[in-house]
Amino acid sequence: MVAKSPDTTWSLDREIVLSRVFEAPRALVYDAWTQPGHLTKWFCPKGFTTTTREIDARVGGRWLFDMVAGSTNPMKVPTGTTFGNRIVFLEMRAPELLVFDHGQDKDDDETRFRVTVTFDEQADKKTVVTMRQLHPTKEQRAAGVGFGAVEIGYTTLDSLADYLRKLR
Repeated sequence: MVAKSPDTTWSLDREIVLSRVFEAPRALVYDAWTQPGHLTKWFCPKGFTTTTREIDARVGGRWLFDMVAGSTNPMKVPTGTTFGNRIVFLEMRAPELLVFDHGQDKDDDETRFRVTVTFDEQADKKTVVTMRQLHPTKEQRAAGVGFGAVEIGYTTLDSLADYLRKLR
């Protein structure tokens, strides 16, 4: 299914790409990204906790959540600093594709970015996840890279790997 969203022209100078191999079958990895019972248990960088305020994980649905900084957060923000987040699910094609917009929890967020996640099952039943973020401007991408978005993103994927290990 696909939700209506503004046309987005892809541009490499606005893109951040993260990829990782997970020792889990593709269907399970996809479910971890799309089922509330899974998603709310792992989706946040190391040093943060996530508190869900609302979740409707379907095309056109949204997930409102707060990421709260702990004392060991990689952004070095004060403990307890809260970041309100909104994800709007745009496309879900099990078990291969997930597309959503991610940003602050406000209607006029001009920094919201598009995320495309692909799930590729290897012959050994491991799953390659590739996450492509398309930012509205190359300046916003540069700012994100500058504050550590790539490294912080990989800690979120570490959280997913830890979570998947607990399920096996």
